[in-house]
Amino acid sequence: MHIAFLTPEYPHEKVRHAAGIGTSIKNLVLALHKEGIKVSVFVYSQKTNEVLEENGIKIHLIQHKKYKAFGWYFYRKHLQNYLNRYISQDKIDLVEAPDWTGITAFMNLNAPLVIRFHGSDAYFCHLENRKQKPKNFWFEKLGLAKAKAYIAPTQFAGDLTKEIFKIKNKPIQTLHYGILLSDFSNETPQDFEPGLILYIGTIIRKKGVLELPAILEKAVAKNPEIRLLLIGSDSYDLQTQSPSTWQLLHSMLDESLKEKVSYLGRVPYNEIREHIKKANVCVFPTFAETLGMVTIECMAMQKAVVNSNIGWAKELIIDGESGYLVHPQDHNLYAEKISELIADKNQVLQLGKNARTRVENVFDIRKTVLQNIEFYKQQL
Repeated sequence: MHIAFLTPEYPHEKVRHAAGIGTSIKNLVLALHKEGIKVSVFVYSQKTNEVLEENGIKIHLIQHKKYKAFGWYFYRKHLQNYLNRYISQDKIDLVEAPDWTGITAFMNLNAPLVIRFHGSDAYFCHLENRKQKPKNFWFEKLGLAKAKAYIAPTQFAGDLTKEIFKIKNKPIQTLHYGILLSDFSNETPQDFEPGLILYIGTIIRKKGVLELPAILEKAVAKNPEIRLLLIGSDSYDLQTQSPSTWQLLHSMLDESLKEKVSYLGRVPYNEIREHIKKANVCVFPTFAETLGMVTIECMAMQKAVVNSNIGWAKELIIDGESGYLVHPQDHNLYAEKISELIADKNQVLQLGKNARTRVENVFDIRKTVLQNIEFYKQQL
């Protein structure tokens, strides 16, 4: 088999941007390659055209093109033609693409198409209770219609996407994202910085970061040693039109709390694990996710996690056993769980140990890759 991935992001120094989608794809790509499956990656909307070879994987960087009119149509047709050339030349058997923005709308590919629900604009608009532009919904619906089958990272994401787009008569397979466990080992889980709370992810409203000032205030009232570290790209806030969600968050902090909050911005991926190791507790109060790669990574490193309790999260964590699940707007309970963990090292270590076991059982890429291969075979 030769599988191709069409994606807007992929972790590589020459790629413009990479986050959770890119990480999950790269994990799968490397695992497929290790299982003897040939893989090509096509990364669109890049600065230049270039074909790279890395670890036996061919990576195509496809430059973004501008058109005088109808660029949304002509760039998709450009991608279609580029893909079809290599489908023929390199004998690609199947193409996987994301649902976001309906990138496969208007494409007629010469190989079966599978779409993975990394999270469409319609999906996130539904979870955030905000209006979606009709054009965006149209693109995504057309893009989904081109697929032979679908993959959902959680049952929740699959069911909700099916409902939003009224998908019928096409299979939706739940296949969790996986991680290579050896990349996220922690031989000394007992060594951490007491009181250090860590958030990793985009600084954006939908990730629940604007709930953190109220949560932190209540937690610090019980444990004055608590401090918060945030890592991730800043973003524009749609609701307030603030150019910086970080500045918005900072302005919400009481003066007494500002010295307890640090923001590092984007950090190289290979440095993230060291920050995770130092954390006492990791927090992810998000409102909108399909699964949450960084949550799994922290669990794999035996960290006590206080996570959102919405839909998909119940497939990641068993509440009270491998972490805590709390609604982001329940500030009192969220702060209570953080404070409880900060005050009890034994509980932190036990939750962390259970979290690692949970990841080993459910999110080990060596197991999930075999499930993906079987699914691909069923589509050919």
